Amino acid sequence: MENFKYNDERFADIQMLRYRLNGFEQLTLKRKKLVYYLSQAALCGRDITFDQFGKYNLRIRKMLEAVYKGFQGDRECDAFKALAVYLKRVWFSSGIYHHYGCEKFVPEFTEQFLREALHDADIKELPLEEGQTIEDMCNELFPVIFNPEILPMRVNQADGEDLVRTSACNYYDGVTQKEVEEYYNVLKDMDDEEPVSYGLNTHVSKVDGKVAEIVWKEDGMYGDAIRQITFWLEKAAAVAENNRQRSVIETLVRYYRTGDLREFNKFCIEWVGENDAHVDFINGFIEVYGDPLGMKGSWEGLVEYRDVEGSRRTQTISGNAQWFEDHSPVDPRFRKPHVKGVTANVICAAMLGGDEYPATAIGINLPNADWIRARYGSKSITISNITSAYNEASRGSGFKEEFVVDRETMELIDRYGGYCDDLHTDLHECLGHGSGRLLDGVDPDSLKAYGSTIEEARADLFALYYMADEKMLQLGLLPDKNAYKSQYYTYIMNGAMTQLVRIKQGARIEEAHMRNRALIANWCYDKGHDENVIEKVVRGGKTFIRINSYDKLRALFAKLLAEIQRIKSEGDYDTARALVERYAVNIDPELHTEVLERYKRLDLAPYKGFINPVLTPVVDGNGEITDISVDYTETYEEQMMRYGREFGFL
Repeated sequence: MENFKYNDERFADIQMLRYRLNGFEQLTLKRKKLVYYLSQAALCGRDITFDQFGKYNLRIRKMLEAVYKGFQGDRECDAFKALAVYLKRVWFSSGIYHHYGCEKFVPEFTEQFLREALHDADIKELPLEEGQTIEDMCNELFPVIFNPEILPMRVNQADGEDLVRTSACNYYDGVTQKEVEEYYNVLKDMDDEEPVSYGLNTHVSKVDGKVAEIVWKEDGMYGDAIRQITFWLEKAAAVAENNRQRSVIETLVRYYRTGDLREFNKFCIEWVGENDAHVDFINGFIEVYGDPLGMKGSWEGLVEYRDVEGSRRTQTISGNAQWFEDHSPVDPRFRKPHVKGVTANVICAAMLGGDEYPATAIGINLPNADWIRARYGSKSITISNITSAYNEASRGSGFKEEFVVDRETMELIDRYGGYCDDLHTDLHECLGHGSGRLLDGVDPDSLKAYGSTIEEARADLFALYYMADEKMLQLGLLPDKNAYKSQYYTYIMNGAMTQLVRIKQGARIEEAHMRNRALIANWCYDKGHDENVIEKVVRGGKTFIRINSYDKLRALFAKLLAEIQRIKSEGDYDTARALVERYAVNIDPELHTEVLERYKRLDLAPYKGFINPVLTPVVDGNGEITDISVDYTETYEEQMMRYGREFGFL
């Protein structure tokens, strides 16, 4: 695999990459079979994610796939090529909304072209509802595709608006934000010793004029896909590595069958406690970033196996978790007196699914329930083969030469940047998310729409603060006392400037992780202004970030971390709102224009995602699996059309 090709096709603002399954061939047959069965389960929920991200997404995708497959005209004409790009974007984003910015895509083909192209499609493959004609379908779906005023944003975070009514995500129907919040406020019982994550696995609408939930479970909403997921999970349970892992999988199956969130709590506790197996997975309704109220879990799947060498670093960090908690610069009232069960590993991803595909996180810390973290701990992973793919694919791009202030800083980044990026992710996931505690009686959802941004800022600040600590040198986690500066510089440059390449001219920052980075960078620039801690210098019409005092910048990180933790611990919604709205949302239009123009000259795609490897059982004459083969040659188009055929359960 010396000539493994990391970069693949490019379209719109997206560069497709491939990731390699390092060491997969050395796994035992039983582990390979476990990876395969879990991978099938990770792909079976694909249609759920599409539907969650917009009520018309599935039907639009199926309509476009039928047109793409059946088109008899000139496939080199501009209109068809524009339709192909649009469809690829729909595949990438699990719907018609940008996966990061949440705005609706603008088609570069006409309604007339699509209407005519539909005549070539196999009518049996069109998503016609009972009694519906092609014309009826067009009248229903075309306004959603072509009219920019209809359902324009998947997740709206605009302050002062009804976030439920103005978001196109398919978690609510016919209800207002006020009605949803009142409904869940009645359900929540703050005296419950084991609270459930209310609303995590339900769709909310009105039944007979009253707010009601429809549960996502085997015999409920999304049941056809969930039954396929549980089928493969049961096959995985039969080849589990140990009894605890088997119990984990069986508990997840019970949760999928009942929809009972107390079963989900049991699953999370079982999952956190299983740390001996080499293979692990994430499967279910997990992250809440796609819900403007931060409650509904988007479906995702990830299958992984341990990177033994890389895990030595994370295990050193997690083994010292109590020291980091005790020395955190936050008010002692908000620290955990006893850090429990922080388990951290570097892993290789074997399959990405749902909200983790094609774009995926590079680090994950779960479960999300604060009380489970406090009582049972958490699992943290850093995905080594994904970060490796990003690094290999970006070599020689010219990005650093364009945006880094001077040669000295560039050399520092060249020398330590990759390692410190990984270390920051480890600290963020292993310690940051697992640190701190809520005061008694504080509702975990009290920060509402600002909760995700505050939580990501808290984890990032924890990592940034400790990156420069003497303890990192003592533990052998930093190669040099100045290495941390590479992370400080790239973080501030990204938060204040370069992440703007991902945002369209005139738009606001909407995505929680981007808001978090902007909040930290802009707050530190503002609060350090009098002492010139961070400086914006202009040379030749180009703006650069210069850090004049790394020590003072670390002190600012400590100060902001203390305040962010206080906000989280006390549930201070008003201050969270004020911080985010002041520092994390709005963009300097002149700087934005400049950054976009400079980036455009580099001819780089601002977003990247992955094509999954193809895992195929090798069987003998008796039909017994003797191996699992790995193939990296399937194209993006082939993979997407195959997934539509094989995993189109809704």
